[in-house]
Amino acid sequence: MATQRIGIIMHGVTGRMGMNQHLIRSVLAIRDQGGVRLKSGDLLLPDPIIVGRNGGKIAELAKKHGVERYTTDLDAALANPDDTVFFDAASTQMRPGLLRKAIDAGKHVYSEKPVSEGLQEAVEIARHAKAKGVKNGIVHDKLDLPGLLKLKRLRDSGFFGEILSVRGEFGYWVFEGDWMEAQRPSWNYRKADGGGIVSDMLCHWRYVLDNVVAPVKAVSCLAVTHIPERWDEDGKKYNADADDAAYATFELEGGIVAQLNSSWATRVRRDDLVTFHIDGTLGSAVAGLHTCYSQARVNTPKPIWNPDQKQTMDFFDTWVEVPDNTTFDNGFKVQWEQFLRHVAEDGPWSYTLEEGAKGVQLAELGYRSSAERRWLDVPALDI
Repeated sequence: MATQRIGIIMHGVTGRMGMNQHLIRSVLAIRDQGGVRLKSGDLLLPDPIIVGRNGGKIAELAKKHGVERYTTDLDAALANPDDTVFFDAASTQMRPGLLRKAIDAGKHVYSEKPVSEGLQEAVEIARHAKAKGVKNGIVHDKLDLPGLLKLKRLRDSGFFGEILSVRGEFGYWVFEGDWMEAQRPSWNYRKADGGGIVSDMLCHWRYVLDNVVAPVKAVSCLAVTHIPERWDEDGKKYNADADDAAYATFELEGGIVAQLNSSWATRVRRDDLVTFHIDGTLGSAVAGLHTCYSQARVNTPKPIWNPDQKQTMDFFDTWVEVPDNTTFDNGFKVQWEQFLRHVAEDGPWSYTLEEGAKGVQLAELGYRSSAERRWLDVPALDI
């Protein structure tokens, strides 16, 4: 048994998501556990280099977490043949250019989503990676959430029978920033900076629906800006012109209807910040980030509608929690391990930049549906 090094150029990991989920809880967690076990028995040990524009910030981050290498010179990092993987978690607007540069340098690329702001760019970068023969991937973190893994387990076991419909609720109240600091960066609410919840979330709903339920065939969406004014990180008022809520209906393969609401202007009264409710002929289930509750056909109560009497039935009591039956690791880390195995030994991997383009496609169709106020089909991509 030997230890193999794999050099990873990590760009844009000073932000909340890139730092916490990708650097600390994934790549450094893999390093600290001794690496990723390969089929040969060898261990694949990540050796990251942090790349960013703010030298002081990346130096502080590297020192705090025991990362020996950092630089503000992306070109120099890409020129190092000993670092074979490039990862990007910076802004969506910069991403296509960064990925193309990394691909041209011969790097395998792994990327946050959306992969671009527009479908044409997303398709072009996926084709470019394919033509250059580099391995490539897009983050699809929600598929490895315990709640969704349990939901998929129920589907694969035939628990639902014929699936009829899906209802999803996502979001929470993001404070405007005047009297209470906002929980999300201000660029998320400005069109010019690439903000918008349709762009942000429909790429997630594409891979969730495609993989957990059934492929998406058509979409009807209404994008709304509920809060037109917000305050930025410096306390300055700005025009929040990007959509902060999306109300979407999808037709899935097999005639399944899915309704998903996404909103930064809603107050939560449900099991989790995101919930997915699947109804089928033989059973139903509701999943959040970690938990999943099911109700089989034989356990379904028989309520009677009577507006003249207070409801005495507790509808939550009739659901049963789906057990873990396994130990769930961090979803981002699981996918990093899968991608690194894919790079090192051609391990199984299907979440390529083409899948990222599908997410951008659905977001683009969502915006178009909202503007034209009509249903739109989701055609297959030619990549």
